Amino acid sequence: MSMKHAAIGVRMHSGWGALVAVSNIDGTVEVLERRRMAVTTPGTAGANQPYHFAERLEFAEAEKFLEKCFATSKRLAVSAIREVIEELSARQYRVAASGMLLASGRALPPLAKILASHALIHAAEGEFFREAFSKACADLELRVTGLRERDLEEHVRTAFGKAAGGMQRQVSNLGRSVGPPWTTDQKTATLAALVALGKK
Repeated sequence: MSMKHAAIGVRMHSGWGALVAVSNIDGTVEVLERRRMAVTTPGTAGANQPYHFAERLEFAEAEKFLEKCFATSKRLAVSAIREVIEELSARQYRVAASGMLLASGRALPPLAKILASHALIHAAEGEFFREAFSKACADLELRVTGLRERDLEEHVRTAFGKAAGGMQRQVSNLGRSVGPPWTTDQKTATLAALVALGKK
């Protein structure tokens, strides 16, 4: 029996991500898996807001702390993604791609400048957890398509052409059949996964 293709989509938050795995068979979207992917260890001081925590440390300590947090977050992401890939494989689906929502932010400056600016600390934290997911996918040889959230509709139009509107409506309405949670997290993660799947 040949494997059907699937893709993972994720919208990251501080310390966790909303993960959805979907397939698209002849224009019909099926949600195969969705979960809250934890990428920090509960009870670890500063793990969910590592830059806020690092702001209070000496610079060398801050660097070490962030490196340690990143290694943990990446390891947890690898474990969660691998689990989804294995579960879907057992159901005859091959995860062929992943899509991740990006912020619209610009490249971040060096760490010392980040720690001196509250706005940059917030931006860096978002980037930190997206990077952990991205590097975890690279470790698993899973191609990641990063899509800026504000450009998502445009990406869907490019990927699906005339079928884009119907695809978006279908994704919006999936909550009726799959039940909650079906928030912006799951909807945008699903669209990102579908765009990534179209590029495989």
